[in-house]
Amino acid sequence: MLQTRQNALGIRFEAQCRAFEAEPFPSLEVRKDRLKRLLALTERHEAEICAAIDSDFTGRAAQETRLAELFVVRAGVRHAVRHLRGWMRERRVATSLPFLPGRNRLLPQPLGVVGIVSPWNYPFQLAMAPATAALAAGNRVLIKPSELTPKFSDLLARLVEEHFSADEMSVVVGDAEVGKAFVSMPFDHLLFTGSTAVGRQVALAAAANLTPVTLELGGKSPAIFDQSCDLDAAVASVAYGKLLNAGQTCIAPDYLMVPQGQGAAIAAKLAAAMGRLYPRLRDNPDYTAIVSERHHQRLSDMIAEARDSGADITEVNPAKEKLGVSDRKMAPVLVRNAGENLRLMREEIFGPVLPILEYGTVDDAIEHVNRGERPLALYWFGKDSANRRRVMRETVAGGVTVNDCMMHLVQERQPFGGVGESGMGAYHGEWGFRTFSKEKPIFVQSRLSAGGLLRPPYGGTFERLFRLLNLIT
Repeated sequence: MLQTRQNALGIRFEAQCRAFEAEPFPSLEVRKDRLKRLLALTERHEAEICAAIDSDFTGRAAQETRLAELFVVRAGVRHAVRHLRGWMRERRVATSLPFLPGRNRLLPQPLGVVGIVSPWNYPFQLAMAPATAALAAGNRVLIKPSELTPKFSDLLARLVEEHFSADEMSVVVGDAEVGKAFVSMPFDHLLFTGSTAVGRQVALAAAANLTPVTLELGGKSPAIFDQSCDLDAAVASVAYGKLLNAGQTCIAPDYLMVPQGQGAAIAAKLAAAMGRLYPRLRDNPDYTAIVSERHHQRLSDMIAEARDSGADITEVNPAKEKLGVSDRKMAPVLVRNAGENLRLMREEIFGPVLPILEYGTVDDAIEHVNRGERPLALYWFGKDSANRRRVMRETVAGGVTVNDCMMHLVQERQPFGGVGESGMGAYHGEWGFRTFSKEKPIFVQSRLSAGGLLRPPYGGTFERLFRLLNLIT
């Protein structure tokens, strides 16, 4: 079975390579047609997509899928269709004086066949958003979705097959072994979204083919409450940002930093805010389950380790329900006074567990963030512009939202991507178009060029012209 799937992968890859060779620079009309078919896929099959994801998670609100996945993809496709003509245009570039009247141009050219490896947490958005950029740039696309959401992956394969020819865009389903074969293919660009550990393996596999990669990873994204923040608004934002998809979001706040002495009071406010969002959990269709038993157990082990170490644990379970027996629901947990050696302080949590740390000065907060690996996201809440400027300039993160959570993700006019351990490269909007294009520099020589005077045989004319070149440059 594995060999059959790997053979099918090779056949699809070769078909896309041949198709790209036959059409190396698709027209604006062709690209728009592909994007409009992707939009039609999104709009016509919303109910099926929501149902498949809900089934894979054993509980995820259709509203969350519609907002965090379908809306994001729909907005991205429409933005691309609107701006594609301008993105594709061959651009003038200034020409240095010695080379006039020659002229410089920059031509965005499709790369070829793009591979996309998408994760389970937002399986539609994180497959189709990069596919939007790759199709806009004129490429062929192969997608390997996660095996942890099998119903959705099968549905995506069927929907893509209905809306695209296999040599335009195709979906390859399979387990981790198929995934390893996928990332070992000689793609012209490979985008992977997932954990940092797997991202390293993907980068190594791609390096064997000199395949350029965009890695969208994760990490421990901090949220920082400044003394000057509107506490109630900040608490409401973090409660929502942390519990969207039950915390299974790569840019969810991973831990919260609050001013010294305010930890207990803020934990109480957070518990109340979370209770208002989700007054019950087990049978609440608004509250998402953990995607698999393995991930549920991993989170439970983290909480147990923190409790055994003496950390202060607050479980937010307003209706006092028994969870995790016949379901994979997990109550939100707030953790204070956690030791730095605990797993939840060292590893990305990726669930509804939020450590709360206290800090003394803005220097302490900056030092703590910089002591760890560079995060995918950072959130700062406050009104003090001097403190905000310091945190923005003295920390490094993939992206930042000020006085809210996660909103930088949905800005189509801004790049989205990680830095260091949280990834490399970026996409969304024009940034995605450029990621999946080769911006080819072109110099057009003029008939009036004096370059011939610099050629052998060398003599006085060369020396005089060379002195002039030195002067004007």
